[in-house]
Amino acid sequence: MEDLHQHRKSYEKAELTESEIRENPIEQFRDWFLDAEENPLVAEANAMAISTLESDGCPRTRMVLLKAYSAEGFIFYTNYDSRKGQAIKSNHKACLHFFWPSLERQIIIKANLEKIAPNLSDGYFHSRPRGSQLGALVSPQSHEIPNREFLENKLQDLEKEWEGKEIPRPENWGGYLARPYEIEFWQGRPNRLHDRILYQLENNLDWKIKRLAP
Repeated sequence: MEDLHQHRKSYEKAELTESEIRENPIEQFRDWFLDAEENPLVAEANAMAISTLESDGCPRTRMVLLKAYSAEGFIFYTNYDSRKGQAIKSNHKACLHFFWPSLERQIIIKANLEKIAPNLSDGYFHSRPRGSQLGALVSPQSHEIPNREFLENKLQDLEKEWEGKEIPRPENWGGYLARPYEIEFWQGRPNRLHDRILYQLENNLDWKIKRLAP
């Protein structure tokens, strides 16, 4: 057994107090996200984990990239036929998670997911590098394939087929909007007495703010 009991760190970089936080969690998210974007130790501030519930009752987590956020929620893109797409089709709830170790911060977001309008997916798809557009056509995401050459050969064929032409967005590829109903901000603090501020959306669409014990 590999003993990791001595792996520990003291968190001392910042604090999160009720007197400093925003009344709206999206504004608080924006403040923290801008901090992460400006920090040279954060490689991809928009990298987030998304957990969905699969048919066997077990959650499955993977990393995706946040592509937009607003008062409505958080947008990311994927193949609708992928494992995450099928899980979202069966259960529209998901958990998003941002972790920025260099800032000693994490954000946990519980949300309801829905597909965005096709024209919005079209717009983002055609803004992507041409290679990424072809990649969306090539990959039957999450489905079994015989080998690596299957993808590379298919890519070569599609490069020839669509040379000099606009590449169409696949109908099974597009964006999801995650509408949050609970957002927790976690700031590491000394002695494991971390700050945890929870925003919960109420029926009147106001946000209730709570402090949680670490």
